[in-house]
Amino acid sequence: MNTISIPDLEKVYDLLAETLDSVSESKRELFLVKLALLSANQIQDGAVFQDLVHQAKVFED
Repeated sequence: MNTISIPDLEKVYDLLAETLDSVSESKRELFLVKLALLSANQIQDGAVFQDLVHQAKVFED
């Protein structure tokens, strides 16, 4: 499995945070759904994407 370097991961985090700040609050959820669907399409593996959703949900519990 490919991994992203820590510096690149920090850049991704910064871009996501800045982008979320620039999107109106009423459209943030839609933006995140679009980003998730584009990511799923890029990954091209439904099972992997589902696993990622479950991993992300851990932080919500």
